[in-house]
This record gives sequence, C-alpha cells and structure tokens, in this order.
Amino acid sequence: MDRQTGYIHIYCGSGKGKTTTGMGLCARAAGYGLRVLIYQFMKDNSTSERKLLELSPNITFVDGLASEKFSFQMTDQEKADRKSYYQEQFERIIRKADEENYDILFLDELIYTIGAGLFDEDLLVNYLERKPPHLEVILTGQNPGRRLIEKADYVSEIQKIKHPFDRGLAARPGIEK
Repeated sequence: MDRQTGYIHIYCGSGKGKTTTGMGLCARAAGYGLRVLIYQFMKDNSTSERKLLELSPNITFVDGLASEKFSFQMTDQEKADRKSYYQEQFERIIRKADEENYDILFLDELIYTIGAGLFDEDLLVNYLERKPPHLEVILTGQNPGRRLIEKADYVSEIQKIKHPFDRGLAARPGIEK
C-alpha cells in the first residue's frame, strides 16, 4: 500500500454520531488491511462498538480505566488525577503507534477532554506537528480549538437538531451506548 500522507480528521459538534463515524472509518481501514490503534477517553472498556471491532485482527484497542464518570461529576482532585492519567496514557499510545507502525490512530473523545480541562491541548497540537507522516489520526469531541481545526485536513461537524435526551429519555444499549 502506497500511502504517503496521513491526514488528520476531526468529527465534532453537539450531535450524536461522532464516535460512530470514527469507528466506521476504522472498520473501513481495517477491512482494507490497514492497522488501527484506538483509545477511548472518558469511556470504560465495554463500549458496544468495541465488542465488535475487537474481533478484527487489524484493530487494537488500548484499555483505559475500568470505570469512568462525567467530568462534571468529578471533584477537583479527581480532575487533576484524571488529567495526569490521560496525559500519561497519551504518551504511551503515541509511542505504541510509532514503534509498532500503525496506519490509523483513533483518539476518541480527546477533544472533549481538552474542553473539560482533563488534557493539555498543547500536547496534542505538538504531537500532530511531529506525528509520523503516514499516520492517519482521527479525533472526536465537541468544540475543537482553532489550532486543532487549522491542523486538521478534515473537519466534520455533526449538529444536533433533535435528540431523545432532550425529552429526558435514557441512552439505549446498542443505539446511544
């Protein structure tokens, strides 16, 4: 496969489907024979899409914490601990992507963690400036900063117009979670 340039994708916005879109791209890439590395920030290790994609020999998930909670539920100390954890995980993941020569790196909800104060945007921007040239990077989350948008080759906004959450309905297994 002759892929000279790895692009940067951002799927953002208030709408449902950012992770699903990123996972779909990972499935497409793996089906083509590309090697995919995925880490999900702010999510435990039991997401529905993960259960299926783990069956592909071309997709590797890096485990995160066994349980997660929303940033607005965290104490200041928990936020500080989580920020340290996520930044250490990020360093391990990008090292793995480089050393093991992955084709695709999907950092699900990393943009969200930046907005929640749980990750330093400078770390991500600096990495994107020096990432391996062939590596395709997928990022998801709400409200990416100007610098991330400028670095990206693709930016797609998924806008919520209507959602059952607005009526107080819970997430349904297999559909929203």
